[in-house]
Amino acid sequence: MPPPSPRSDEKAPAVHTLGAPGSAPGPLSGGDPGRGPEGAPPAGAGPGQEDDPPAGAAPVPAWSGPVPAPLPMPLSRFNAAPDETAAAVLLRCCGSSRWAARIAAFRPYPEAGSLLAALDEASYDMTPADVAEALSSESPQLPPPADGPARPASGGGPRGHDRPGVLAAHTALRAAHAAYEKRFGHAFLMCLDEWGPDEQLGQALAAIRTRLGNDPEEERPVVAEELRRLARARLRRMVGGLP
Repeated sequence: MPPPSPRSDEKAPAVHTLGAPGSAPGPLSGGDPGRGPEGAPPAGAGPGQEDDPPAGAAPVPAWSGPVPAPLPMPLSRFNAAPDETAAAVLLRCCGSSRWAARIAAFRPYPEAGSLLAALDEASYDMTPADVAEALSSESPQLPPPADGPARPASGGGPRGHDRPGVLAAHTALRAAHAAYEKRFGHAFLMCLDEWGPDEQLGQALAAIRTRLGNDPEEERPVVAEELRRLARARLRRMVGGLP
């Protein structure tokens, strides 16, 4: 059966990965990638080795099953993987089991565009129950400052959280996250790939303040679209060669 056709001709933006030197932070979402229950590494990971995404990978939902290292894997390897392995890779991109099973079932994908088209189609067709399941695996994450983690200044001027206004913006964003979760019952999600590192904190704060004014019916399609965009960004970190 051929993969489903895309509903849009969107070209995915370049992925900026969290913590990678010289790049912007990743999507404003995440969990503890590659970890099993109570933070244990996945089965099969040897001492000092875990089946985690490569350093700097975009945040993904909590561990959902065995994912082979190293990542990203080639598309051919993803196509040939057992169903449970492919589903585990996909669940690290979006936490809906039906969404993951649907995309895995359409393998093999002849090229990267068809895989992304299948991701889009499955995302557009998610039911409210699918979205709720996906949201249950998400947790909020603040975008780090452009200069990386805060550290004491060493005579070179303010850096990271020490820059004027950055600490106040992070404090405001944490408070807005709490207000959003109280209002809507789930974490605030936003993919920040299209903005540079100096813009991401401000964009996240502006967006969450705007979206706090939505009612639940207005917010629902916004959240579904952010889940789709986050899944695209994460899949590009899990499967190599995706645009």
